[in-house]
Formats: sequence, C-alpha cells, structure tokens
Amino acid sequence: MPELIKDNGSFQEIIKGNQLSVVHFSADWVEQCKQVDDVMDSLSKQPEYANVKFAKCLAEELDEISLKYNIEAAPTIILFRSGKDVDKVNGADPAKLTAKIKQNNTEVDNVNDKSGDNLEQRLKSLINKHKVMLFMKGNPETPRCGFSRQIIEILKSSGVAYDSFDILSDEEVRQGLKTYSDWPTYPQLYVNGELLGGLDIIKEMQAAGELESALKG
Repeated sequence: MPELIKDNGSFQEIIKGNQLSVVHFSADWVEQCKQVDDVMDSLSKQPEYANVKFAKCLAEELDEISLKYNIEAAPTIILFRSGKDVDKVNGADPAKLTAKIKQNNTEVDNVNDKSGDNLEQRLKSLINKHKVMLFMKGNPETPRCGFSRQIIEILKSSGVAYDSFDILSDEEVRQGLKTYSDWPTYPQLYVNGELLGGLDIIKEMQAAGELESALKG
C-alpha cells in the first residue's frame, strides 16, 4: 500500500530523492480515493516501478501541504522529483495516472523502453508471478465487473492460493495480453504460465469437477 504521510517532515523525505515520487492527496470520505489507492497499490507491486515511491497524504489533515500545492479537491495526485512537482492528475483516472507515472519514470532512468519485445517479457513475467494468476478488472477485495466478481467467488470456494493483476491499472497490459494469449476478454486465469480460460470455461470446468485438479497443476 502507498506509505501514509504523517507530517511535513515525512512528506519532505518522500519527495526529496531523484527517483519519481507519487503522492495521492486523499480524503477518507471520498469514494474515488479508494480507487486511486487500489491503482497505486497495484502499480507499486510491479517490478518496473520498484524505484518509484508511492505515498498518500490526507489533504484535510495536512492542510499546509495541501495549500502549498493548490489542492482543491480529492483525489489529486502529484508526481515529484528532487523535491519539485513535475506532473499532476486531477480526479480518479486510472489510465491517465498510469500513463503519467510511466512517462515520468521513463524520464528518470531512460531504460524503460516499451518495445514489443519488452512488453512480451513483461507479460511473461506477470503471468508467471504466481502458480495461479488471475488478470481481472479491479482486485479480489473490490472487483470492478460482474465477471471478475464471479471468478473470485469460484477461486475462493476452491481454496487455492492465487495472485491477481488489475488490468484497469495498466492499458498496455490490458491490450497486450489480449494479443499475447489470443483471448479478447477478461477475466483471464493462468496456471503454471498457461492460459486456463475465462469465466465461461472456468464455470464449465467447475461443473464437470475438473477445476480443482487443473488449479493444482
């Protein structure tokens, strides 16, 4: 999860480095802030963003910081480098936020080349991140479509350990995986690096009593 900024001192510590720092100015009572938290949490777990600092600032509690950076509403996300704000996203816009972080992180290290080969390597890495890997809309705690919710319920009932990736947090993965696996819809469930199928196939396997053994590999 993004690190919670407690005071101005911890805020300055977060933003002072040369690496990219992403600060979400949030309010607990604003529902959209939870969506931003989920996106940032998902991005923070991806290897290519290991050098990025993700943090959360409660805008109303740390009002001096909010005033300094002209925070008028939550959620607002500001990107910092070397203590200076370099970019900004107003509102809950996962695609725009992901794009901004990618762009600015690429400028930091100049190695994040998004060629087709690198995308394929990244997809392979994500697919093999866990023995059972689910690509879905949202996360297991907050599915963002009915199909994703149903497959989560099936996996929970099976008792199998699994990991997931929110394809709404990364448009490149969302589109690239469709081509890579020749499967146009989500969710997609992988076991041992191989596509098992989408919701319909998983439901058919469950009905036939074949799902448990397939998940165990």
